[in-house]
Amino acid sequence: MNKAFVRESDGEDDEALQPALRIPAGARNYITPAGHARLKDELEHLVKRERPHVVEIVAWAASNGDRSENGDYIYGKRRLREIDRRIRFLSKRLDIAEVVDPLRQGDNDQVFFGATVTIGEADGSEHTYRIVGIDEADASAGRISWISPLARALIKSREGDSIRFQSPVGVREIDILEVRYETIA
Repeated sequence: MNKAFVRESDGEDDEALQPALRIPAGARNYITPAGHARLKDELEHLVKRERPHVVEIVAWAASNGDRSENGDYIYGKRRLREIDRRIRFLSKRLDIAEVVDPLRQGDNDQVFFGATVTIGEADGSEHTYRIVGIDEADASAGRISWISPLARALIKSREGDSIRFQSPVGVREIDILEVRYETIA
């Protein structure tokens, strides 16, 4: 069958590709100022630099003639679809983003979005987590999404509280040692 009649998925349903990034129904897309700036920078880079560069390559490859076996053309078009998919995804996310500055919480010992929380585990270990938006979560860097099981258990608790919650590995009990609000870079 001719390629002209085969429709490749263009990734319209971006959230189906990344279920961890799905925003709960009726919830807002909270994001920190630093996370919002990173998404805007990525979008700007894709639109102003990367996409025009790939379009240039594809145009050059198309001018070489036979496109059916032209690797530069085929892979360039594929990369262009990936870039366009990411641009659509970022545009949608930025449109619905609600920027929440953690510094506006002031001296608050209660956990809300943007808080940096130090917790103590039952085995005596301590961990520090920042509660951030879905698009900026990175567990290896200590940034957890506000919809994660741990963050949901922490929300509205205070310094000194002990919390018992259901995590993916089973029931855990933790103590909240410190809550602070600081700029998240």
